[in-house]
Amino acid sequence: MTKKIALLDYGSGNLHSASRALARTGADVTITADPEIASNADGLVVPGVGAFAACMSGLLSVRGDRIIGRRLAGGRPVLGICVGMQILFERGVEFGVETEGCAEWPGTVERLDAPVLPHMGWNTVKAPEDSVLFAGMDADTRFYFVHSYAAQHWAWTDDGGSQIAPAKLTWAEHGVPFLAAVENGPLSATQFHPEKSGDAGAQLLRNWVDSI
Repeated sequence: MTKKIALLDYGSGNLHSASRALARTGADVTITADPEIASNADGLVVPGVGAFAACMSGLLSVRGDRIIGRRLAGGRPVLGICVGMQILFERGVEFGVETEGCAEWPGTVERLDAPVLPHMGWNTVKAPEDSVLFAGMDADTRFYFVHSYAAQHWAWTDDGGSQIAPAKLTWAEHGVPFLAAVENGPLSATQFHPEKSGDAGAQLLRNWVDSI
């Protein structure tokens, strides 16, 4: 059965290249800001480029935070990409300005402590063996990054009451370790751009689409 994927249009995303990349998986892709379409699709992709604050402003303008929350409450898959991953955390800090995020995950997105920024180009990642997103990929597989900020700590603590399996964390390094991807029940995200990552990115998107 062809999966229906909604690509959320909130004024901040690499929409057309992401749409083409998702379509190559065989999915039926719709670029939309319509809450009903975005809420009812088999999968929702939240892209994002630019500043954290600008992305959050755009997301709130289309009630994207509510769409994401509504989907996750029903166990429906969401994939965040680049700043679309960052805004899933509690807050972002850029140039001393703190902006509230969607708070689906605890923690703060901050500037990387690295000699060269932005972190632009290809880098390897360290994924857990049971990862769904990175299934079938070699350890030396590279993905395309372009960012100066990232979540550098995982602050989630499970007191044993959660019904969702512990998050699968994928790390990369540029000056300091940072989260390159998170898989947490129906919510997944990548700091890199799978739509710009050639065959590796295509495989990751296919893995995600096939899992929903």
